[in-house]
Amino acid sequence: MEITIRQENKNDYAKVFEIIEEAFKDAEYSDHKEQFLVEKLRNSDAFIPELSLVAEIDNEIVGHILLTKLQIENKDQTFDSLALAPVSVKPAFQKKGIGAKLILESHAIAKKLGYKSIILLGHENYYPRFRYELTSKYNIEMPFDVPAENCMVISLTENGLDGVSGKVKYPAAFME
Repeated sequence: MEITIRQENKNDYAKVFEIIEEAFKDAEYSDHKEQFLVEKLRNSDAFIPELSLVAEIDNEIVGHILLTKLQIENKDQTFDSLALAPVSVKPAFQKKGIGAKLILESHAIAKKLGYKSIILLGHENYYPRFRYELTSKYNIEMPFDVPAENCMVISLTENGLDGVSGKVKYPAAFME
């Protein structure tokens, strides 16, 4: 099974919508609107086309990941970062390393684009394998009430989180 990762294009939007909807259909901690969030984010200033990726097997899209701009603000400084939301794999293809491949490729591209960190809300047992740590370790707080064990950050560069602290400011599309 050869997995190809590539940048999403407009022709992929309908298929990606279906995959996200299907991937989150039975998710316990979901509002089941992730597919609409992706549509809103694509039309926002936070969208970075190079960080909207699809995974294909035999020319069929089976997964998608999106990283968008966000900021971490404190009273003295503002830091640019990224939000990972969502990563989706068609249920029939889950647990085959597709999500991992999407995550790792998105990290590599984000680093090449000059980003130093990524923030996410996710499963506390899944993301640490990719070196995600609790945001609380860096005094980074979310703008809404969520369990601390689900709030994570990764530094894409050595010392990429040095001096970074504050409150996460998500793009407006996340709050609509």
